Amino acid sequence: MRSSGLIELEAVLAVARLRSFRAAATELGMSTSALSHAVAALETRMGVRLFHRTTRSVSLSEAGEQFVASVAPAMGQIRGAIEQAGEHRDTPSGTLRINTSAGAAWQCMPMLVAFLRRYPQMKLDIVTEGKLVDIVAGGFDAGIRLTELVPQDMVAVSLGAPQEFAVVGSPAYFEAHGEPRVPTDLAHHVCVRNRLPSGGVYRWEFEKRGEAVAVDVQGPITLDEPRLIVEAARASLGLAYLNLWNVQPDLERGTLRRTLVDWTPPYEGLALYYPGHRHVPAGLRALIGVIKDMRGPG
Repeated sequence: MRSSGLIELEAVLAVARLRSFRAAATELGMSTSALSHAVAALETRMGVRLFHRTTRSVSLSEAGEQFVASVAPAMGQIRGAIEQAGEHRDTPSGTLRINTSAGAAWQCMPMLVAFLRRYPQMKLDIVTEGKLVDIVAGGFDAGIRLTELVPQDMVAVSLGAPQEFAVVGSPAYFEAHGEPRVPTDLAHHVCVRNRLPSGGVYRWEFEKRGEAVAVDVQGPITLDEPRLIVEAARASLGLAYLNLWNVQPDLERGTLRRTLVDWTPPYEGLALYYPGHRHVPAGLRALIGVIKDMRGPG
């Protein structure tokens, strides 16, 4: 992309997305000073300031927000045209940028590893964050999220079987506090609370034969990272509510036990998604092929 003379635009979009000149420079494979010079040169030619800069933060100016909103879709089309031209190669090459959550990335690693082994000329740039983002505006080729979170205007490819949430506790916790029989019993239990990317605290959700219940649990610690929540549950700090994938090894070892099983039914799992109205890069089509091969029929 740099040789195409578009590096200044790529620099602006990267800084706008990452809110950091250093992080943007690392992503683009250039020095921070070179990236800063590229952005400053474009601002000088345009006669406007695109970013407000302080020693601690970077934010878009009003002009910068309008500029990025206009340029980002056009850059996507240019990348697509370059990708189309490159499809005459024998094997896919280039970089796929994928936005997902940390938990989803962990679950998808076997598929991603298999993809890179099958297509060694491809590279993956995986960005993990809790909040759902606009993958088109963010310059991503695809996203990976729970199926229910995929925007309706996107094409979704299922990554496999349904998933489940699980309420778990240590054997020592259950020995000391007993076991809840229904979700409302959690009012009398100590729990490890889950903080959402928005900053709010998650209300544990349950369902049984059409009856839905959400419980605002209480406890001594609030965490926002699944591995920390698992560790807190192992330490008997309280019951925890997590994706079954996160706790399956502990359940098998007996370091954690599951409860309220009949109140946590399966739900649709993860999906890879991408905009259907745009050209699908060869690398993304190849990744979809790997996903379908690994998940089997369906």
